Amino acid sequence: MELCETYRIPHSQLMGAAGGRWTALDREKALAWAAYRRDVCEGCGTRPQEWDPEQGGDRQAYVAQTHRCLGCELIEMEQEQVPSGAEGRGVRIGLLAQPR
Repeated sequence: MELCETYRIPHSQLMGAAGGRWTALDREKALAWAAYRRDVCEGCGTRPQEWDPEQGGDRQAYVAQTHRCLGCELIEMEQEQVPSGAEGRGVRIGLLAQPR
């Protein structure tokens, strides 16, 4: 469904059906996907139901794992150089691949 959302196509078309028309089932799947996505925490990517035993979840559903992204580290280091106030407003740092 994520690919369907990205390419704005019905699920049946993704699965090989000709025509590209949205069926009732395609619409149901798209609405269910949208509801699922609304329920996902932007911070950690989990859903409340995954943690709630009364909804089939488990309080120990996940464990935290530390990960260091060197790209994020580089962006944060560069962001520290951006001036505060009006001069730094709207400044965003991105990564560009170095030619090899």
